Amino acid sequence: MKLDNSIEKIFETLNKMNGKSSDIVTRIIEKNNKKIGYVYLESVSSDDKISNFLNKAIVNMDRKKPFDSFYNLIQNSIFNSKVKSCETYEDMYYHLASGFTAIVIDGCNKAIVVETRQKLDRGVTESTSETITRGPKDSFTENHNMNLGLIRKRIKDPNLWYEEVKIGRRTKSKVTVAYIKDIVPNYKVKKILNELKKIDIDAVIDTGYIRELLEKDQKSVFPKVISTERPDFACTSLLNGKIVILVENSPFVIILPAVLTDFFHSPEDNYQKPFNVSFSRILRAICFFLALLTPGIYIALMTFNHEIIPDQLLISLAIQREGVPFPTAIEVLLFVLTFEVLREADIHSPSFSGSAMNVVGALILGDAAVAAGIVSPIVIIIIAATSISELVFYDVDIIDAIREWRLLFILAATFMGLIGFVAMFIIFIAKLSSLECLGTPYLTPFSPLNIRSLKDSIIRFSRKDLKNRPEYLTNNLKRMDDNYEKNNS
Repeated sequence: MKLDNSIEKIFETLNKMNGKSSDIVTRIIEKNNKKIGYVYLESVSSDDKISNFLNKAIVNMDRKKPFDSFYNLIQNSIFNSKVKSCETYEDMYYHLASGFTAIVIDGCNKAIVVETRQKLDRGVTESTSETITRGPKDSFTENHNMNLGLIRKRIKDPNLWYEEVKIGRRTKSKVTVAYIKDIVPNYKVKKILNELKKIDIDAVIDTGYIRELLEKDQKSVFPKVISTERPDFACTSLLNGKIVILVENSPFVIILPAVLTDFFHSPEDNYQKPFNVSFSRILRAICFFLALLTPGIYIALMTFNHEIIPDQLLISLAIQREGVPFPTAIEVLLFVLTFEVLREADIHSPSFSGSAMNVVGALILGDAAVAAGIVSPIVIIIIAATSISELVFYDVDIIDAIREWRLLFILAATFMGLIGFVAMFIIFIAKLSSLECLGTPYLTPFSPLNIRSLKDSIIRFSRKDLKNRPEYLTNNLKRMDDNYEKNNS
């Protein structure tokens, strides 16, 4: 709806739109026989900025300056780097809610909006969700411009492009797609932007909304994007040929496309020796399969396939299970559920008491359950090893995916033994093979096999050997000049 040319009418309409909210402030000043009004929301605007800059600029305005209209005079008398104009009530209210102050002139149906935003964000702090032992200590915050700056200060390349889309009928949240133009194929950027523009939703509060809506085509519990609050990791991904999506008021960004091996990596792999990184990644891969498969294998062997277990070990396990009233499957499911409850309690408990309480709870429950003959000691060991193996992953989405598939393996082993377990494993591999993100298969670089990209998958080669970016991400492969060593020898 177009703005009226009367200050009183504009203020009246804004008050109606806003339900006469208590945080809307209006004022009218007379200057050179003209009425000038301004309006702002004191909940998101700074009174000091308005008093010190806006009021003074209007009061000290010199009418003798040669401007063709009073509107242009005011616009050029305001000392502010962010001065815009708007002609509709919807546009004006969007700027008001973003911390701008709107200046209106009697008889003019255009308004001037000036940034007077109040600082409502926390400063740059260390990441709380991703432990940092080596590397930069800063992390993304809820301030959108600050997040863009944290990336820009690391990559001082004009080919780093930001494309902005506003999503949410009510929130009108800024969603920025960041990419390096000469590295990322253009069709991938267009596809992401088209998907974002199609989103029609009331609100986007966090990157989780965008992640869920972008993954709608292929239903899977395995994440196809990476979520992080570390700017250094986001920049490394951009330089490799990935796309980063930032959402206003969210300290997390999402990186895509993601493949399974990305979740065996850590942001700190870039700051350690290749041998140590390779060892850590192999350990994470082993932990992935331990967390996923161990309970199912135990149930299959103990319930259906005793002949596979060595006699001495079978006798030992049978002695441990003596007096346990439940079948092996119920025994395992009971303690899997117990550990999941403890995990949820640990996540939602206050930091000063959560971990200690849950460690004590696990010890007491395990010891009491064995003493009471409810479960055997080997089940406690297996479930504890399974739960500990999950902890090597920092991404919550991959941990949740492991939990859900582990339950499927347990159910398959419970009803069909090793045959059911193997059948479920085939289904598991087939499902992973069917997934893709932006045309990148989820099991890349192993399927389809890409020899060059294997250098930085599970085993990490030295940086001088990583001269090329991953082929499945970009056609601009050169990361390092082939003559680098010759020039520096």
